[in-house]
Amino acid sequence: MQTIHDLDTPSILIDAARAEANIARAQAHADRNGLKLRPHIKTHKLPYWAKKQMAAGAVGITCQKIGEAEVMADAGLTDIFLPYNILGRAKLERLKALHGRVTLSVTADSKETLEGLAATFTDTGHPLSVLVECDTGMGRCGVQTTDEAVALAKVIDKASGLTFGGLMTYPAAGRAAEAESWLAGAKQALAASGLACERVSSGGTPDMWRSADTSVVTEYRPGTYIYLDRYQVAKGVGTLDHCALTVLATVVSHPTPTRAILDSGSKALSSDTLGLKDFGELLGVPGALVTGLSEEHGTVTLSDNAGLRIGQRVRVVPDHCCVVTNLFNEVNLIDGDKVVETLPVAARGLMG
Repeated sequence: MQTIHDLDTPSILIDAARAEANIARAQAHADRNGLKLRPHIKTHKLPYWAKKQMAAGAVGITCQKIGEAEVMADAGLTDIFLPYNILGRAKLERLKALHGRVTLSVTADSKETLEGLAATFTDTGHPLSVLVECDTGMGRCGVQTTDEAVALAKVIDKASGLTFGGLMTYPAAGRAAEAESWLAGAKQALAASGLACERVSSGGTPDMWRSADTSVVTEYRPGTYIYLDRYQVAKGVGTLDHCALTVLATVVSHPTPTRAILDSGSKALSSDTLGLKDFGELLGVPGALVTGLSEEHGTVTLSDNAGLRIGQRVRVVPDHCCVVTNLFNEVNLIDGDKVVETLPVAARGLMG
């Protein structure tokens, strides 16, 4: 059997037992709190893990792009949510074809998006479920007021080939209470307008662990929870011992006692730090942090008498695992040092 010592670097390693434990932990939390779990596949982009998440109890999956959804549908996943404004004839035709294959739902935050959906989906016997996206503090997509949410919901409700599916948000990290208040107000406004809102979908791994006893949210879309990373550890979601994804790298230079260089730069570790100071840290080497990246080099700053040697292989925990996954064509599932399976990142780089 192949081991991690046989792999070329840089390579992605996925501790399969840790990933499965993370899946089970999140599903158990959702079940205890009466939440439906609809994992976002943007983190792993693998039908392998999507099926594991479904087997654990998820109600469906979330994809961010039509291309991702098509790959998942081809692999047999049958309930897919696309929380993205879909615009343009080509994308709408692909969306329509996908709707014929799986249980599909999407979002919209403007009349322009709804006009395209309404013109494409006209079958009253098989309507497309559309949720209204709400900006509850993230400052990205989403209607800005409850009045706007109600107005769009009415447009959806009147379209012959569409059906109002509920509300969706991606809240700002640490501001779940603010999102909760916004969504509760919108749900009340919808009820006053005669529109039922049975599904309220939210996301973001760090805030998922709040108790949902009194929450208006019915569904959660965590992504990073399956692997975790340094950002999630910083937010208290877990420890480095829960992080399933690491990047296997080689020390290619050691110019000074406190500086070593890896063969893994921004094209392997990503420069997306999610606000953290450094770019990663080395497992099993206390005080060794990745403090700088160029395209193909990662600079490690050593402290606490840490030492490396040229040619040594190390494992780096990245700040943001989702974007790191998208930089590689394949990942290696491991059990200890053994490589159990190598899988292509099936939904990598797929647009639309």
